Amino acid sequence: MSLNKKSVDDFSAKGKRVLVRCDFNVPLKDGQITDETRIVAALPTIKKLMNDGGKVILCSHLGKVKNGPNEGESLAPVAKRLSEKLGKEVKFISDYNVTGQAATDAVAAMQEGDVILLQNTRFRGAEETKNGEDFSKELAALADDYVCDAFGSSHRAHASVEGVTKFIREKGGNCAVGYLMQKEIDFLGNAVENPVRPFVAILGGAKVADKLNVIDNLLEKADTLIIGGGMAFTFLKAKGYEIGKSLVDDEKIDYCKEMMAKAEKLGKKLLLPVDTGIATSFPDPIDGPVDVQYVDSDKIPADMEGLDIGPKTQELFATAAKEAKTVVWNGPMGVFENPTLAKGTIAVAKALAETDATTIIGGGDSAAACNQLGFADKMSHISTGGGASLEFLEGKALPGVVAADDK
Repeated sequence: MSLNKKSVDDFSAKGKRVLVRCDFNVPLKDGQITDETRIVAALPTIKKLMNDGGKVILCSHLGKVKNGPNEGESLAPVAKRLSEKLGKEVKFISDYNVTGQAATDAVAAMQEGDVILLQNTRFRGAEETKNGEDFSKELAALADDYVCDAFGSSHRAHASVEGVTKFIREKGGNCAVGYLMQKEIDFLGNAVENPVRPFVAILGGAKVADKLNVIDNLLEKADTLIIGGGMAFTFLKAKGYEIGKSLVDDEKIDYCKEMMAKAEKLGKKLLLPVDTGIATSFPDPIDGPVDVQYVDSDKIPADMEGLDIGPKTQELFATAAKEAKTVVWNGPMGVFENPTLAKGTIAVAKALAETDATTIIGGGDSAAACNQLGFADKMSHISTGGGASLEFLEGKALPGVVAADDK
């Protein structure tokens, strides 16, 4: 996958209608935005196109829209917040058809530097389906150029992510990436394809199945692969250890054996927990009190379950991270939502915060953990796309990246 993509700095938007695919999939409570990180992240690209004299047409999805269009998943609150952030009215097109007459008329009336926001792209229904070609054409008809700045959706071959580019290109328009996408490509792409070594990858989270291809790909690329979180217990069981009631994926035990053999053959370090925080049961509620004790990872009692890495493992993982020049981290080390069981995740985050290495957090729960635990500003880069960053780390070509013009 070519990573050398045309960006918003490589063409002039003056007088042009530019369709920008953003990631405004923000959390809402009672119609209010509770976390505006994604809106703030989109501002540099929007401002650049406005300042160039472009006519900026924004689009995004919000939520899963399972029961058809509804006001609870309208992008109206986003338009309001964007207007405040930009100091200029962002005209909102509330039409559930997204690209209907209201959108066409609004675009026709735009002046240079104006911004409009289309309604939730998923209200069309065709956004995610194979028959989204008409929707792709209608989106392209509104614009001269297209910019993708939604890394969190770039692993989806959707109408507003990939489909639209074909029709923009047919009319001679530019298909570029925004500043946010460029940053993701630079950090994640370089980390995997051209890392400064030693390169350490840290994987956590619950299931081995979610990260099969990531483990395989990173074993080839990284010097050290660290495995913690719930997925570590399948590896520990593959080593013949008693893991008690801990989370396990019995169908993946042979795969874990293969990966350990592969690491040995390639001369790579594969680090697993040497001690484990155990309890009689999973905390309920998740942040409720829990009685934890620490045992060696090969001595978990049959009636207990592992819920975090222990202090010796925290030190082992932290040391490996501090010796690295590049670190990629995806997935927490334990049940980080619980203060008693967040110690392992905190230890890893703290080690990354204190190192001089390039530290890249691969979206999802690891990003949430860094934000929640107060380490976000100490990391080189926190990815905005959980699923997208995982697929990037797998070495997969992302449709939203591939669809942009090469330089």
